[in-house]
Amino acid sequence: MDTNWYVLYTFPRAEKKVKTRLDELKVENYLPLHRSPSVWSDRVKMVDKPLFNSYVFIRCKEYELRSLLQVYGVARIIYYTGKPAIIRQKEIDAIRLFLEEAAEHPLCEGEEVEILNGALKNISGKVHKVKKNYLLLFIEQLGVSVAVNLSSVARVNRIK
Repeated sequence: MDTNWYVLYTFPRAEKKVKTRLDELKVENYLPLHRSPSVWSDRVKMVDKPLFNSYVFIRCKEYELRSLLQVYGVARIIYYTGKPAIIRQKEIDAIRLFLEEAAEHPLCEGEEVEILNGALKNISGKVHKVKKNYLLLFIEQLGVSVAVNLSSVARVNRIK
């Protein structure tokens, strides 16, 4: 019997702990993570967040799935048409490729970003220059250019 990729649904915000427990059990798994800024009142920090909330992909034989419900943090197995949902290898590869390409895509001149903290919090501007740890932003509303720490901004996703 072949192994397939399946999906486990976890308790809220338990994906990383479930992944650690699956690693300890030597169960092949994949938790797609992306770097994203987290804003606190006093700072902004880049953290790895799950791409899909509450989902962990596992590779095993179908009969092994039920035993994984015993892993603390796993809520249930995801089903499709009455059977455990099978994720094709090419879909897992596509997720990995997407995350690799997204990680390699730095901010570019002309992109719009939003400032996440400080006196200019929630104001957006266009990137003029990107340096090692900071970037130069032009803020149209104020008609000024400011230098901002790279970790203090996030891309503005505009749907056109």
